[in-house]
Amino acid sequence: MAHPNFFRPMQKVTLFLASSSELKEDRDQFEIFIYRKCKAWFDRGIFLHLEIWEDFLDAMSAGGLQSEYNQAIKNSDIFVLLAHNKVGKYTAQEFGEAFGQFSASQKPFIFTYFKPPTTTNREELQSLWAFEDQLQTLKHYKTTYDNPDALLRHFGDQLDKLAAKGFIEVSPSEAAATAPTTDPGATTTTVTGNRNVVGDGNTVTDSSKTYNIDQIDTATFE
Repeated sequence: MAHPNFFRPMQKVTLFLASSSELKEDRDQFEIFIYRKCKAWFDRGIFLHLEIWEDFLDAMSAGGLQSEYNQAIKNSDIFVLLAHNKVGKYTAQEFGEAFGQFSASQKPFIFTYFKPPTTTNREELQSLWAFEDQLQTLKHYKTTYDNPDALLRHFGDQLDKLAAKGFIEVSPSEAAATAPTTDPGATTTTVTGNRNVVGDGNTVTDSSKTYNIDQIDTATFE
């Protein structure tokens, strides 16, 4: 018997994970989580593709290897940044690429996760604090996590909400099954336009407005 998706085109959703080498365990757990989520969603016509810097060939390219990362970021649907004791210049640059691309095209969705620092090295902390200041200036707020389980639980909820709202296309029956329960006490705002966004604990920003998606159930860019 043919697989149910044999004659149906798959939707490829590309994720880019940016972080420093100090969070290798968290990155490894994130990669395993995405692989398992991909298997779970395969029968729903969704293929999750994760880009991490370890997968890029360590070879010279015309614009340098970082240019390859930046191009992958521009082509991604979801950008995830993990920070801990420091934010290196390349990680900060990758965030800048993602934010610039989002401002131009409302893609990729951007999620920033911060693990509480454990260092007392002020030089490292300076890079972390400077990046946090940059996020505040852009009105993009971080989500804090204590361990990989908390990170994956929160991000998994975000994927399910994106699917429920149609950004990750699933069959109607599956979409209904993953629809989040509405909190009767939550603030719900609808802005008319042509682009829906949803999330929890982060913000999305276009050239003229910033939306806190911890408070907005459905928002639309004008």
